[in-house]
Amino acid sequence: QVQLVESGGGLVQAGGSLKLSCAASGSIFSINTMGWYRQASGKQRELVATLISGGTTNYVDSVKGRFTISRDNAKNAVYLQMNSLKPEYTAVYYCNAQGLDSFFKLLNYWGNGTLVTVSS
Repeated sequence: QVQLVESGGGLVQAGGSLKLSCAASGSIFSINTMGWYRQASGKQRELVATLISGGTTNYVDSVKGRFTISRDNAKNAVYLQMNSLKPEYTAVYYCNAQGLDSFFKLLNYWGNGTLVTVSS
């Protein structure tokens, strides 16, 4: 099992910045991909950014150039630096961790989410 705890959400004005943090604990050796997803009110959860263990990153087009995903292996943490925020980025942001167990079964874990509100 892997536990994920997000922090860093809050209220920010359009154009501002926030940095989200996700602390992972438990069987983290099984994890090879960590990412951030978001879910706005009345909408489906969507991918924001992912970071594979080799360092490859992936971003949804709407945040490219604005958001940066990074990790600190020593702290078992992953971060999402969000700059030039827009009101349409308002959502609950979820940390996600994926990997395979010893039987190659997909492991998929979620945090409880942190709310980001961007005011216009």
